[in-house]
Amino acid sequence: MLKQVIVVEGKSDIQRIAQTVEADCIATEGFTLRKGVIDMIRVAYEKRGIIILTDPDTAGERIRRVLTKKFPNAQHAFVPRDEAFANDDIGIEQASPESIRKALSTLHVESLESSNEFSMVDLVRHGLSGMPDSAARRAVIGAKLGIGYGNGKQFLYRLNHYGISRDAFEEAVNS
Repeated sequence: MLKQVIVVEGKSDIQRIAQTVEADCIATEGFTLRKGVIDMIRVAYEKRGIIILTDPDTAGERIRRVLTKKFPNAQHAFVPRDEAFANDDIGIEQASPESIRKALSTLHVESLESSNEFSMVDLVRHGLSGMPDSAARRAVIGAKLGIGYGNGKQFLYRLNHYGISRDAFEEAVNS
């Protein structure tokens, strides 16, 4: 049983998590984030800690940003987009148990301060920005590093705020 409570978007996500690991979950029930849901998340955050595991889509990222502002020491897990797509739908409920376990094994806490380890020059140098296949390359590297997919700016932010080391980055890029 995981100590932390996993925060997901919906009931189908909770069902998929239950098939994968033994953990308590809270569903945000969409982007509205009602006061009662926020209160439940706050209690979990203060007593046990939370892991934010939202869908790898625009709505999921918006929910993640709001929750991160409210709960700055939350842990983050990311399922890669290509591992969360099935039946013309994208979401945690579409991910395999293997993909979810992998995401939960690579948790990150967002630092309020940037490490400034990486710059846009690093992304360009490694073909992660400014090239026709940059988005696909970021998706692969993001999956290897456990920081998920993002556009160039988001990806750079995650590299600098999720404790990614230069060695880990270089290893992911070179593999």
